[in-house]
Amino acid sequence: MNKILLSSLVAMLVAAPAAQAHQIWFEQDGKAVKLQFGEFALNQRETTPGLLDKFGAPSATLLGAKGERTLKLDKTAKGYLVSGATPAAGDAIVAQDNAYPSWETDENGKKLNHIWVPAARMATSFAAQQPKLTLDLVPTGKAGEFKVFYKGQPLPKAKVNAIVQSGWAKEAESDDSGVVKFDMPWKGLYVLETEHTDKTAGERAGLQYATSSYTTSLSVVQPKGI
Repeated sequence: MNKILLSSLVAMLVAAPAAQAHQIWFEQDGKAVKLQFGEFALNQRETTPGLLDKFGAPSATLLGAKGERTLKLDKTAKGYLVSGATPAAGDAIVAQDNAYPSWETDENGKKLNHIWVPAARMATSFAAQQPKLTLDLVPTGKAGEFKVFYKGQPLPKAKVNAIVQSGWAKEAESDDSGVVKFDMPWKGLYVLETEHTDKTAGERAGLQYATSSYTTSLSVVQPKGI
């Protein structure tokens, strides 16, 4: 392998936090809703003690017809149990961790900080929803159609992965309007995931950072299918 290419790959691996390959997502079993951290496609859920403890202060909100309601997150051995309200048809639950630990890189002798913001949305149906999260992925109301938003604006050319627990996965790219479409042949839970890196410098809780990376999932159940 070309030495320059190898060096670049090593630098990328060192720069990225180990958990950034993960995502957070919602699962619902009956009335119980859980926020999980790991890799849905690999059936991997982080535990405590362990990587689950790296969360700083995840928060969850119910988005319903009667407005927004703050929900309670209780840490369990595997994930967080969501309580405070039961989502009705057409409602959504969103969660985001704005305090996940930053990491540092050394570029030409200059130390730079970077942050990662994991987030998740659970939609109780395919009815159209409005963005709430910094990086958000919402149903449009049309079968198999979703829309990616960043800071409230449609995000074009965003790669989105759709995954089911059996391991089936498919990737698509959002169009100029931020819209992405999937065939969803399997019955059951789908977790869709998208990522975005903003190279605009900023500040979080007094920390100056060079880049901010976002990973957001959308959990939605396909009631019909194979």
